[in-house]
Amino acid sequence: MLRLASILYSLIGTSLAGIGVIAVLTAGYGTLVPILVAAGIGAVLALPVSWYVAREIYNT
Repeated sequence: MLRLASILYSLIGTSLAGIGVIAVLTAGYGTLVPILVAAGIGAVLALPVSWYVAREIYNT
C-alpha cells in the first residue's frame, strides 16, 4: 500500500500545491514567501490525503 500511496502522492501533492499557489496568487500575494508557504502546505496536506485514497483503493 505504501507503493500505491507514493504514486498517488506524486499526483495529489502537485495538485494540492498548485491549488494553494493559485489561491495565493488570486488573493493578491505575489511575493516569494506566500507562494512557497502555500506550496509547502499543499505538499504536507497531500500526505494524509494520498494515504487515505490509497487505503480506500486497496480495501475495495
